[in-house]
Amino acid sequence: MRRIFAGSLAVAIALATPAIAGPLEDAKAAYGRREFVVAIPQLRQLAEQGDAEAQYILGHASRMANGVPKDYVETVRWYRKSAEQGHERAQWNLGEMYWSGRGVPQDYTEAMRWYRKAAEQGNNVYQSNVGVYYHDGEGVPRDYVEAARWFRKAAEQGNGIAQNALGRMYARGRGVPQDYPEAMLWYRKAAEQGDANAQIRVGELYQAGRGVVADNAEAFRWYRLGAEQGHPAGAYYVGVMYAKGEGVTQDYSEAVRWLVGAASMADADAASYLGAMYANGRGLTQDYVQAHMWYDLAAAFYESPSAVEHREGAIRNRDRLTEKMTPAQVEEAKRLADDRKRGVR
Repeated sequence: MRRIFAGSLAVAIALATPAIAGPLEDAKAAYGRREFVVAIPQLRQLAEQGDAEAQYILGHASRMANGVPKDYVETVRWYRKSAEQGHERAQWNLGEMYWSGRGVPQDYTEAMRWYRKAAEQGNNVYQSNVGVYYHDGEGVPRDYVEAARWFRKAAEQGNGIAQNALGRMYARGRGVPQDYPEAMLWYRKAAEQGDANAQIRVGELYQAGRGVVADNAEAFRWYRLGAEQGHPAGAYYVGVMYAKGEGVTQDYSEAVRWLVGAASMADADAASYLGAMYANGRGLTQDYVQAHMWYDLAAAFYESPSAVEHREGAIRNRDRLTEKMTPAQVEEAKRLADDRKRGVR
């Protein structure tokens, strides 16, 4: 599940925020302009006087070697001073130091303690990330109920990644009762923000009629939105719907275009579907060399342990074709497959 990197981005945002002129704002402005000779002494003076923002920026400076030597122990020292005053970005970044074991012994429990402190202040990016840790069981025991709680906090603030994650939990009944209408609600919120993964999920629910009345045209529309953002599953679904004429006028040339696009992104289902189209002459001229090539690619793309049966099926389909082909045709198919593999994105 996706997590948003929240470290240096927070520094950039903080430094770019307009503020009333003063010693801290002057020092931050100089730091933002990378005038470290000016900024560091000013920040150090403020930090030693207890200014949490200055302490945080000094931590960042030693982490990134901005005007001072890179020194993770010093980074942790300044982050901790700031974090103990309740500075949320310092708390999150201190958690990252514990997570990575930089400047302190690696300690996932301590990392999560600081991550939670930061998230509890209401930052939706931090809340979403904490949800991911609980969902995936990273640094804490896997806890879907706690994951859903954190995703909801972030989702209600408009965080698209959290909305998509919460929709997935409702669709699967993890940490919450299975509820397809509620899944659609959250998927759609994320999809309307342009989240390609959520757009695909909305399409799947429309196609299956889960949580909504089945509607292939609407499914196709959402799949295409995801596909146009480069989502391989979206391109696969669009290709299949063109091939079958579901939700759109049947068009085999468009089907092949989208399926090839998906397969070029290593979508195994798309490669397998193309293999079947060429093997059976469905919508295009039967071509065993092309079919063999696509089945070979599908077998290579089915990499995950859960896809073993699909991989074996692609291999069986490829080997059946081998019996109908000349040795020269088989060699040509293998050459084409090797060329395609080198071009996969």
